[in-house]
Amino acid sequence: MVRAIMIQGTGSNVGKSVLVAGLARAYTRRGLRVAPFKPQNMSNNAAVTENGGEIGRAQALQALAARRATHTDMNPILLKPETDTGAQIIIQGKRAGTMQAGDYRKDKSKLMTAARQSFDRLCTDADLVLVEGAGSPAETNLRQGDIANMGFACAAGVPVVLVGDIHRGGVIAQIVGTQAVLDAGDLAMIRGFAINRFKGDVSLFDEGRDDIAARTGWACIGVVPWFDDAWKLPAEDMMDIRSHSGGSCKVAVPQLERMANFDDLDPLSAEPGITVEIVPAGRALPGDADLVLLPGSKSTIGDLAYFRAQGWDIDLYAHVRRGGHVLGLCGGYQMLGNTIADPDGVDGRPGTVDGLGLLDVDTVMVGEKKVTLRTARALPGHQPLTGYEIHMGRTEGNDCTRAWLEVEGRPEGAADRTGRIRGSYLHGIFSSDQFRADYLQLLGVSSTLHYEDGVEDTLDRLADHLERHMDLDRLLELAETPIKG
Repeated sequence: MVRAIMIQGTGSNVGKSVLVAGLARAYTRRGLRVAPFKPQNMSNNAAVTENGGEIGRAQALQALAARRATHTDMNPILLKPETDTGAQIIIQGKRAGTMQAGDYRKDKSKLMTAARQSFDRLCTDADLVLVEGAGSPAETNLRQGDIANMGFACAAGVPVVLVGDIHRGGVIAQIVGTQAVLDAGDLAMIRGFAINRFKGDVSLFDEGRDDIAARTGWACIGVVPWFDDAWKLPAEDMMDIRSHSGGSCKVAVPQLERMANFDDLDPLSAEPGITVEIVPAGRALPGDADLVLLPGSKSTIGDLAYFRAQGWDIDLYAHVRRGGHVLGLCGGYQMLGNTIADPDGVDGRPGTVDGLGLLDVDTVMVGEKKVTLRTARALPGHQPLTGYEIHMGRTEGNDCTRAWLEVEGRPEGAADRTGRIRGSYLHGIFSSDQFRADYLQLLGVSSTLHYEDGVEDTLDRLADHLERHMDLDRLLELAETPIKG
């Protein structure tokens, strides 16, 4: 009979997603059928599932760890921020519209039905469901109608382990303080706690661990040391994006305000011959970059204005004059063209704006959103690769005659006359080893990296790490059969 356990955190970015991925691999290696689940996620870094929908990138990684095909039921509610106060809402993988934060807070309880439906379906084909919370259950102002943390745990009868991040400091207050603000019903769901990201001799925290246990009455499931290879796993959100020092070849990436689907950067960061430099607002694009990569965006027109406000357009033109390479993916591809037209306001206010003019193409934001996995070939050599599309809009123009990809028989992408400036709607192309090696050769870099094998190896090392530092037998004993919705 299926059992479930929920990993909640004392705050955002305490390492819940990586812990769940490690637990998924550890229990899968023990012979259990494991499924990851996150009732509500907020991230513009989405993954395309094998059943043709969107989920958070973290749940896709967790599915890989569990050696299970990705499915929209793993993350039934996905919020993709478009502005400071509004987000696109994805329900069970499909776009359901855009909602302002205030309206969402009023209506979010209605989404519990979708979350429970997805959870129940996952439970029919699993021995263990690992549920991940979002943010913190201590945000008492969000408790009414909650579907992300204790609201879901109570409704589905899923016991909780609370994780604190000692690297941030104040971990005793994080955990004890969380207990202090929860009501009796929520407290009854918590079975234990764990400490994450400890640096140094773990035994030095024995007194702190025991103090938390004495104050809360909860059992400690483990004190987990810092996992040095976590950076090798795909990043979940913008808080996880970091520059990575490698070789002399530099890839500069402007950190757009609504950057989306930036998993394209992960294989490049893993390359020993590549330095990936994430350029924050207020800093110029580096003059010594070999490649400027314009990533995807959840709000292309808004991010284009942001790009210009930083003066990055001037830096980019100078880079091109120096003979540098430019690659635009999805939203970045649209920005490189002559114009972006949005007659129906799907990307913001209706209207047309000038693009950067580096590719002779024009984009119109029309049509249904494309969300699909793709098989493709690189041109002209026809090397096979895989990727995914997740965008609205259609791009056409003279430079499309120099397509450098072929997606299921049709030309894809555009390039200028020199071939140094390229754009495409296809994400994930750098995960394909041969294509990445061929592209990097244009930059003078030799690659022998097997990227996906490296991710698998890292997941196994993470599972070994948790086997050593968490009581996984006890954690499994704490898991319970959930209440059917």
